[in-house]
Amino acid sequence: MKINSTSSNPLLNGVAGGTRNDTASPAAPSAAAGSRTAVDLSPAARHLAALNDSDADVQAERVQQIRDALASGELKIDPSRIADGLLASVRDLLK
Repeated sequence: MKINSTSSNPLLNGVAGGTRNDTASPAAPSAAAGSRTAVDLSPAARHLAALNDSDADVQAERVQQIRDALASGELKIDPSRIADGLLASVRDLLK
């Protein structure tokens, strides 16, 4: 679950399109100044980058509703139900 929509990883910024063009690295002595290098990303990398850039994965209105319900005592947390759900998920994964 994504909590913050800002990316702290500068390597992932701008890669959702599939191809990224950067200026040449100073560590590459044979590259001329101002030249560009094209990097082709795999479909999996493009998918991961798109997931990272998505702002639609958090519904701010729904989050606020849940916060309000918790604060007012309307929403009760049932730890045994949560534990049962986690155990069921693990059982499914182990099958």
